[in-house]
Amino acid sequence: MANDLRAAALDSKAWPFEEARKLLKRYPDGAPEKGYVLFETGYGPSGLPHIGTFNEVLRTTMVRHAFEALSDVPTRLIAFSDDMDGLRKVPDNVPNQEMLRAHLGKPLTQVPDPFGKFESFAHHNNAMLRDFLDRFGFEYEFLSATECYTSGRFDAALKDILRHYDAIMGVMLPTLRKERQATYSPVLPISEKSGIVLQVPVEVVDAEQGLVRFEDEGETVVQSILGGRAKLQWKVDWAMRWVALGVDYEMAGKDLIDSVTQSGKIARVLGVRPPEGFNYEMFLDEKGEKISKSKGNGLSLEQWLTYGPEESLAFYAYREPKKAKSLHMGVIPRAVDDYWQFRAAYPAQPIEQKLGNPVHHIHNGQVPAATLPISFGLLLNLVGVLGEADEAQVWGYLANYVPDASAEAYPELARLIGHALAYHRDFVAPTLVRRKPDAKEAAALQELDDKLAALGEDADAEAIQNEVYEIGKAHFGKEALRDWFKALYETLLGSSQGPRMGSFIKLYGVANSRRLIAEALA
Repeated sequence: MANDLRAAALDSKAWPFEEARKLLKRYPDGAPEKGYVLFETGYGPSGLPHIGTFNEVLRTTMVRHAFEALSDVPTRLIAFSDDMDGLRKVPDNVPNQEMLRAHLGKPLTQVPDPFGKFESFAHHNNAMLRDFLDRFGFEYEFLSATECYTSGRFDAALKDILRHYDAIMGVMLPTLRKERQATYSPVLPISEKSGIVLQVPVEVVDAEQGLVRFEDEGETVVQSILGGRAKLQWKVDWAMRWVALGVDYEMAGKDLIDSVTQSGKIARVLGVRPPEGFNYEMFLDEKGEKISKSKGNGLSLEQWLTYGPEESLAFYAYREPKKAKSLHMGVIPRAVDDYWQFRAAYPAQPIEQKLGNPVHHIHNGQVPAATLPISFGLLLNLVGVLGEADEAQVWGYLANYVPDASAEAYPELARLIGHALAYHRDFVAPTLVRRKPDAKEAAALQELDDKLAALGEDADAEAIQNEVYEIGKAHFGKEALRDWFKALYETLLGSSQGPRMGSFIKLYGVANSRRLIAEALA
């Protein structure tokens, strides 16, 4: 089976396998000299971890697993925190903002924690990151830029930066505006007077000793850049990190294409091949605008996990990573149902199709066997007509449709009920408005009521659906059936979209559905 999977994976068009094959080509003779292939994800701890952080680690992990399916070469994943970066601005969503303003420009590990829990703002956000990644069971190693710089781990690479200083300036200066060129330096010394990460020109004094000369508050200073007494500008820092750690794979957002290009050139100046990777598209809000942390126009991780399970978010992140996608409340129900549809199809698929199925990558080939007896969309419609319902009431109605309905028999459904109740309460209920049917619709609804009375409570969903369909053909014509279903949704459910009505009526109960019709006709 393992050999069959590997053979199929070598030809799979699923994007994690396409990415993994880049690494096979990178090391055609097997393991690199360091003995493993290194994946990296980056995190800037000037703010709290967010949905983009989750997506990057998730997608990188999928590529890592795909590579492990293709190769026996060991792998590692580093989650790197750029916590020596200077605090550029005070985030809007933290307390003690005045205190933070007094520390602008200092390395994030030297800025006090505004929450008062950790030794610095960076330590707080790094702890949040690790809790965040542990919550989802990611296998990773955490690295802090501050620890790498101050421990001397980056010293050899920093000396190499100074040895190639002019060549690196030759890469960077053409990309900068004229006024920026005059002050740009790849090296950012940390002032021993103010503790601020300085943006000043520097002159290399002795590359082998790591010494540079610069101006600090009107005084000419000669200072070592080793042992945490300086850090590097972003694009140079990224390249140096690739070199120092031996990074083989790192993806980045489309907004960092220029950074990837320049950092790649610098890595080559330092004599190292840049890592493999690709640029994923950014998420958009429901208006089609780029999501911005400062604007707050996106959907947070906590919001998604309130209204949908982790697997649905992973499914949404997996699909078409190079295509811009909207990220708002309205996409969650579809993502939940699509995930379950792909999961239901997985067991019967041949190996080639399994490898292209998103759930294979979400679960690393260990797809759970449990199935879902009803769709999340149908569950939302049920909750919608129940109004102020609790979980016990929902289970009571589910017994109409699922004979053995219980949290013990369907633990996955139990989770979804909680999500459905929250989604309805916060997002759906305020928008529901049932309209009055017109004369044509009222006649069709009256006939539906008569048919349901004749069918009785024991009718199955298919029989009910057939009656709904025939009534629609009789009153609206086969070509305008969409108008009939739209009328059912708008007059009975208060929404412009809805479920397969046979399934809904069976779930809600014939008597209860007839009561909805009576309310609409009244």
